[in-house]
Amino acid sequence: MPIHPSAKLGLDVRVYQPDMVNIYGCSIGDGTRIGPFVEVQVGASIGARCKLQSHCFICEGVTIEDEVFVGHGVMFTNDLWPRATNDAGEVLGNDDWTLSRTLVKRGAAIGSGATILPVTIGEGALVAAGAVVTRDVPAFAIVAGNPARVVGDVRERRPAR
Repeated sequence: MPIHPSAKLGLDVRVYQPDMVNIYGCSIGDGTRIGPFVEVQVGASIGARCKLQSHCFICEGVTIEDEVFVGHGVMFTNDLWPRATNDAGEVLGNDDWTLSRTLVKRGAAIGSGATILPVTIGEGALVAAGAVVTRDVPAFAIVAGNPARVVGDVRERRPAR
């Protein structure tokens, strides 16, 4: 059951390959489109009219506002100090780590293969393909590289329609 009954899907949500996703305990807004091999974990929130391309991973603690594009293979993280065991060598459990949150604001776009650490990505911002985002991204900024740095402003570079 790749779309668990605990997932709350809005009106007209399209999951193009429902047998090839893992969606559970999250909320997904009206009109959002989801490609194959996407995982959206418990506690994640996806807004309306978003596009989640194939192979992206949206973990607990991630909030994505309306009209956000998430490219192929984008990985979100939610733990700034990941470890398998404690100092005594005991496997860590669910209560042995601190959830770090990410907010992606309305109209932002994240290019394929980007890795997003717990940050805020501003409204209308553009994260380049392959970028590693380790700091907050200002509204309408274009960021690229590893670590991602501001390289422009979408309002100055956006192609005419």
